Amino acid sequence: MTESAASLDALDAEDRKIVTLARSARARNGVPEGAAVRDETGRTYVAGTVSLASLSLSALRTAVAMAVASGAESLEAAAVVSTEGAVAAEDLAAVRDLGGAGTPVFLAGPDGVVRVRAQAN
Repeated sequence: MTESAASLDALDAEDRKIVTLARSARARNGVPEGAAVRDETGRTYVAGTVSLASLSLSALRTAVAMAVASGAESLEAAAVVSTEGAVAAEDLAAVRDLGGAGTPVFLAGPDGVVRVRAQAN
């Protein structure tokens, strides 16, 4: 399920934070995507796209893996910054696996404007 585009200002402060962190990761690392997730305790995990000869992971799946590796038991929300028009099904599945169905996933463009609010169903 997706909702239409919304500006960063329309998000609450915690959701704005993960979009900003995802945007910063993308720009800082010069990668196609940046992502951030927030766990059940409010901790955030930030990642960029991983592209090695032996390992390829989207930024969002990397952020989810970092949360799991750090002991997170659930996710409250996720954000990805990309030029893509939709969140990949594999990314939504990773968020759903840790956060459960209905966990919000925000997709923003490089300008920080949230274009899609999806749910990890």
